[in-house]
Parts: sequence; structure tokens; C-alpha cells
Amino acid sequence: MTDPFFFEPEGVLSVAAVAGIVGVPVPDRVPDLAITAVAPLEEAGPSDLAYMDHPGYVEALGRTRAGICLVSGRFASRAPASTLAMVVPDPHRAYAAVLGALHPEAARPRSGFAANGVTPGSFVHPTARLEPGVTIDPGAVVGPGAEIGRNTVIGAGAVLGPGVRIGRSCSIGPGSSVLHALLGNRVIVHPGVRIGQDGFGFALGRERHAKVPQIGRVIVQDDVEIGANTTIDRGATRDTIIGEGTKIDNLVQIAHNVVIGRHCIIVAQTGISGSATLGDRVVLGGQVGVVGHVTIGEGAQIAASSNVSGDVPPGVRWGGTPAKPMRDWFREITALKKLASRRPSDKDTGEGGGS
Repeated sequence: MTDPFFFEPEGVLSVAAVAGIVGVPVPDRVPDLAITAVAPLEEAGPSDLAYMDHPGYVEALGRTRAGICLVSGRFASRAPASTLAMVVPDPHRAYAAVLGALHPEAARPRSGFAANGVTPGSFVHPTARLEPGVTIDPGAVVGPGAEIGRNTVIGAGAVLGPGVRIGRSCSIGPGSSVLHALLGNRVIVHPGVRIGQDGFGFALGRERHAKVPQIGRVIVQDDVEIGANTTIDRGATRDTIIGEGTKIDNLVQIAHNVVIGRHCIIVAQTGISGSATLGDRVVLGGQVGVVGHVTIGEGAQIAASSNVSGDVPPGVRWGGTPAKPMRDWFREITALKKLASRRPSDKDTGEGGGS
């Protein structure tokens, strides 16, 4: 069996090019080296670039053989003489910029068939409108009246329903479905995502539950990324909205009528119930549960595995079940730990002497 490498670098980067990418001056003495790849500190060689931004890797920094290491000022002196320590304010962010320059194809999923244009074996309705540069892989279905912007890729087996709008430079992953939805530009939908299906709406009854038709849409604004196997239900009567620049991890459930602000972060296995509202730049850790009809204020952060059962003010950090201010949550945990560590007395256990 051969051992392929799926993301080959596109060319090499000089020291001056790296400095330009990360936004720092070119060093006075430019070493004669070219960067052809990135690698971890422990594995990097003279033609590799690495980064370091955590005290736990100080020893690895001292032993690295990397040609260039992106590092914050407080650690720069720990780099060996053979490594050019390029001081940047945020090494991880700078590293991401260099990765994007070396591997631009890794930033947005491309055709799984290495195709261009509409491939044989795809199904595009005659009334669908495609701008130039659209790629549609085999097995994909584009419904009547759908519109797709230029340079967008529709993966194998994806389904775009009637009237759907997909913006420019988007990627719709294999096996995903987009129904009753409007997507902006540069949206990334990873494999298996479901957008625009029914919300969970039923009028409960003693003998049977009546289905409530869901007639809203899903609106996904520009630069949103949606992780694999995430589900976003369409609205019941108003739209489900995902704000510009929001990043959603794998396996997230977003119910009908939810409104998510701009540049939010939602981590895996989170569930957001119907008609909840998240302000801009909200962060939800993994496995957070949000009940319906609550509002989480702008900039609030919710710790992993927490349950949000009421409104959350802007700019706070909450955690626990039910979620509360971090200080209160930690105080509760400490009190419970102390209580659990107490040695039961004879009186507590009902044991002891008697006549």
C-alpha cells in the first residue's frame, strides 16, 4: 500500500516571505534558507517552520531543529542558535497564516472527484442557475430554481433543494443536504450536514400529537463554517439565522427559530433549543445545552457540559448545571468536595454504643 500525503505544499517560502505573511520586519541578517513545510517543534528540520506559544513546550523549543520558529517575545531567547526565532504577538495565529500560504487547498474543501464544472452523474435541474466556475461532483442533486454562485463546489451526493441560494466560493460537503435555505459567500458546509429540515414542532394531545408545519427558512451569512453532521432546522414561522463569521463544530444541533449572532464559537455536541438567541461573539463549550427561548448576551462564554436554563448577561463567563457565574459555580464545587470528604461520625451513620 502506498503512503500518500494529501496536502502537498504549493512552492517554498523565503524568510522575507514568511516575515511578510506574519507582519514583522525582515531580519537584519537573513539566513540562507527556504521553508518548504511546517512541522511540530520535536520533528521540524532546517527547512521547516514551527511555532511555540505555551510554557509546556520550552524544552522542546530548546531542542528544535526548525529553520524558523514563530514565538512570543518571552520565549525567543530559548530557541537554539540554529533556529531563527521570529517574534510575533500571537504565534498560533501567525502559524495559521503561514499554513494558509503553503497549503491554500486545505482551507476550503475542494472537489472530491478532482473535477471542474458539472460532472457526469450529477443531476442539475434545467431551471437551476449556476454562475461560471461552479463544480458539481457525481451524485449531487440541484433542485429546480436553485442558484449557485461562482467558484462554489458541491460535493458528491449532496442535495440542494428547490429554490435554495448558495453564494460564491462556498463548499458544500459530500452527503450533505441544504433545503429551504439561503447561504452567503465563502460558507463551508462539511460532510453530512443537514440544513433546513423540519423543526421539532408538535401540538401535544392526550391521544395523538399534531404536527405543526414549519414554514420558515435558514439564513446562513457570509464566512460561516459548519462542522460535519451538524443539523440546523428551519424556522417554524420566522427564520433560523446563523450570523456572519460564526464557526460551528461537528455534531451540533440547532433547533428552529434560533438566532445566532456574528463570530460565535459553538463546540461539538452542543444543543440549542428552539427560539434561543445568542448575541455576537458568544462562545459555547462542548456539550453545552441551551433551553428554548433564552437569550445569551453578547460576548458571554459558557463552560463545557453546562446547561443554560435562563438568560445570560453580556460579557460574562458562566458554567455548571444550571449555568451560573463561574465564581459561584467553583464555590459550589468546592463546598461539595469538602462535604464529600468529611468522615461520617457514628451519629451520622446510626452506629455506636448503646445499653
